Amino acid sequence: MHDDPPKQGEEAPDESFADILNEFEKSTRTAPTAKGKGKGQGKGRGRSKPAASPLHGTVVGVSGDFILIDYGAKSEGVIPAADLRDADGNLSVKRGDSFDVAITGYNSEGMATLSRVTGPRPRDWDGLMRAFENKEIIAGRVTASLKGGFSVDVGTRAFMPASRSGARDAAEMEKLVGQEIRCRIIKLDVDDEDVVVDRRSVMEEEARQVRQNTLASLEEGAVVRGTVRSLADYGAFIDIGGVDGLLHVGDISWKILKVDKQASKISLGLKQMSPDPLEQALSTLNPGDRVTGEVTRLTDFGAFVEILPGVEGLIHVSEMSWTKRIQRPSDVLKKGERVEAVVLKVDRAASRLSLGLKQVLGNPWDTIKDRYPAGKVIEGKVTRLVKFGAFVEVEEGIEGLVHVSEFTSEKRIEHPSEVVKVGQVVRAMVLSADPETKRLKLGLKQLEPTAADHFAQQAQVGDRVSGRVLEVRGNKVIVELGEGVAGVCLVEEAATGGPAAGSSGSLAEQLAAAWKGGIKPAGPGPEPYRVGQVRSFTIKALDPAARKIDLTPA
Repeated sequence: MHDDPPKQGEEAPDESFADILNEFEKSTRTAPTAKGKGKGQGKGRGRSKPAASPLHGTVVGVSGDFILIDYGAKSEGVIPAADLRDADGNLSVKRGDSFDVAITGYNSEGMATLSRVTGPRPRDWDGLMRAFENKEIIAGRVTASLKGGFSVDVGTRAFMPASRSGARDAAEMEKLVGQEIRCRIIKLDVDDEDVVVDRRSVMEEEARQVRQNTLASLEEGAVVRGTVRSLADYGAFIDIGGVDGLLHVGDISWKILKVDKQASKISLGLKQMSPDPLEQALSTLNPGDRVTGEVTRLTDFGAFVEILPGVEGLIHVSEMSWTKRIQRPSDVLKKGERVEAVVLKVDRAASRLSLGLKQVLGNPWDTIKDRYPAGKVIEGKVTRLVKFGAFVEVEEGIEGLVHVSEFTSEKRIEHPSEVVKVGQVVRAMVLSADPETKRLKLGLKQLEPTAADHFAQQAQVGDRVSGRVLEVRGNKVIVELGEGVAGVCLVEEAATGGPAAGSSGSLAEQLAAAWKGGIKPAGPGPEPYRVGQVRSFTIKALDPAARKIDLTPA
């Protein structure tokens, strides 16, 4: 970046700032580090103490962005040139000018950063009282660190609480000792000689004023100079005179793109003058097109993929998986990885290209009904519990819900934790699958052992059993062998008949009576089967899996 030409009334920079630094590298820099101890603002402090002399600086070098100041004892510091420009943007000082300065910190090379001191310093208690009543900004020098704050010389000894110092951490507080500051008296007790000062509010007011002045002078389309303050994945923040502007990573021109004076936000750009390859690509791409490219950047909200030289599209985190909720794009993609994607949206007005990763793969919910029909038994791991049920992973990224009402038929449960726990592998039956709402309903109670299961475990083929006729359909007789247990007997048509009259009592009572009195032998021909009769049968076949029992007449 080249320096701007000197403005009217401004001394031309006869050497770069780096040269100025090199010129003084041979000198020994000594930062003020003197610290004192004190016990607070008690009585016994002498009134009308002569004020300590402020640091007096002389301009010894001028560069495009900084002014080099010699503030005595072979010590040099710098002031941003922006802090010494007038309302028209002209530099208000030149080499050889002298004025009071205050140390505000130290840069990475150990050189002090300074600010010009313009506030008065009271010389007696009358001056202090006047400054307190008028809420004037005065100059002071931090002389020592105390418990909970600092001792400050403002013409007399004053106390500055650490919370009102404007320092953000212990390191900054440590550097305050020896510095010249601008502050305001917030408490004054002449009798007890108790003076308390506040630096933070003054700093905030002055910073606010600088921002307002800068914002008032900015216009969209203006060319500005600035200093990079911080970098982020999505761009860089540039200090352009007390106000930070965002230079988005996708913009490429030195100019102000947008000024929001009310919100104190400025958007900057650094666009090249060459034709924009993105605009050329957007004119040929259409939604649905498949593209390939390299992952160039990962952010919290997605991944940028370069599909052509200088042309990037964004895969938003929500477009990375059909079934998973991706928290970090780095869980799916890696920088430098080549991927295939589908063009989702072409925004030619905003020069933006939206891509999708999951669209390359088929949506597993589209075929959920075919893969998980009702009645299918699955096995999966319990992933999470909620008050109304438990979620079971049937395949990677696909979860089914077991509602609390579908856990067991034996009792009513209030919470799924009464039956299952996270991480437990369970068998469940598919009740329904809905691809539109992406819901898969499962049940556990459908796989609980039934009375028929228990009967099948105890009975064997060839066993003689008794049962009550429930229904007669031609030559098919449905027989109740126990509560919830039924079998099927195929008989001759002549052996079937209508419902028998006078059959009463529970099955258990009828079976007990039949076994007690014995089954009466049939007459010359087989006695017809009638609903309600208790008859004897022989187990012909058992199919526990299908819960099917075949019988023959005994």
